Amino acid sequence: MTDPSGSPTAPVGEDRILLGLNTFGDVGEAPDGSPQPHAQVLRQLLEQAELADAVGLHAFGVGEHHRKDYAVSAPEVFLAAAAARTSRIRLGSAVTVLSSDDPIRVFQRFATVDAISNGRAEVMLGRGSFIESFPLFGLDLADYEVLFEEKLELFDKVRAQKPVHWEGRTRPALAGLSVYPPPEHHLLPTWIGVGGTPESVLRCAQYGYPIIFAIIGGQPRGFRPLADLYREAMGKYGHPMQQMATHSPGHVADTDEQAREELYPHWLALRNRLGAERGWGPAGRGEFDALCSTEGALYVGSPETVAQKIVRLKRNLGVDRFDLKYSNGPLPHAAMMRSIELMGTAVAPRVAELLAG
Repeated sequence: MTDPSGSPTAPVGEDRILLGLNTFGDVGEAPDGSPQPHAQVLRQLLEQAELADAVGLHAFGVGEHHRKDYAVSAPEVFLAAAAARTSRIRLGSAVTVLSSDDPIRVFQRFATVDAISNGRAEVMLGRGSFIESFPLFGLDLADYEVLFEEKLELFDKVRAQKPVHWEGRTRPALAGLSVYPPPEHHLLPTWIGVGGTPESVLRCAQYGYPIIFAIIGGQPRGFRPLADLYREAMGKYGHPMQQMATHSPGHVADTDEQAREELYPHWLALRNRLGAERGWGPAGRGEFDALCSTEGALYVGSPETVAQKIVRLKRNLGVDRFDLKYSNGPLPHAAMMRSIELMGTAVAPRVAELLAG
């Protein structure tokens, strides 16, 4: 079921793109090189959300993880706090790992954030790129596919705000029960985050939800076939077109050189830590510079450079929204605050100018 009004996630047109931010609450370093306390990272994260709101950015998302290098494990709790300290910005997850959660509780928690924020909540559902939540919550990785499929089906029925009739094999059946609280003015805006598989794109289109592509490597233009597939599938399923978005890491500073030099050691630390876990070879400056190039997936540079790259993304894929993953490994809080400031005060107006020209 899709929102009849379509307004929170309706396409924005060819001459416009919405700009948002997201973060996993990456744990930075104290002055002595030790990891920051998670509590301090969360408090800094609230400052970052406040600044994003103050400079007029469209959305702020926090991703759910269950590991020592990320501080956000309960996105909705953080978003409720952020709702009380912001006034305009949309507040969401990036992503909520639906496979290892209860779809009813996910809906209830985000509906609560929606009420507290006066209609600014959104949820982004996905399977996540890590598997720590499965053993933590007593789930079997052998059920990876069926858990997401069944829980997405149940969530969609709950979101429709009608008595829920559902049965499956991952939890007891529901026979005509209602779920509260309902969002006040609209169905809960719900996105599905996908990597790079046609199957995930088709699943999103089946439900008529807006889609966000996680583009963290390679070339963004390579996602054009998946963007076209989404448009085609939405029509075949008879759904009104919804927003398409992309998420990519990056960093904005006053000059290209400053942005690259500030980010590189922190990007490298994160890239090689995850690479060691996943069997990737070690990275180096060549890979980083390639990703920062005109066609690469990292949005790193001066406001002009990042704005030009976002406009190129808009013209290549036709997306409605771009979310910058502005936290990258132990990148310092001050550098992230400056990046957020520049995204709102310099990148956003330059992107608008370029698209209007």
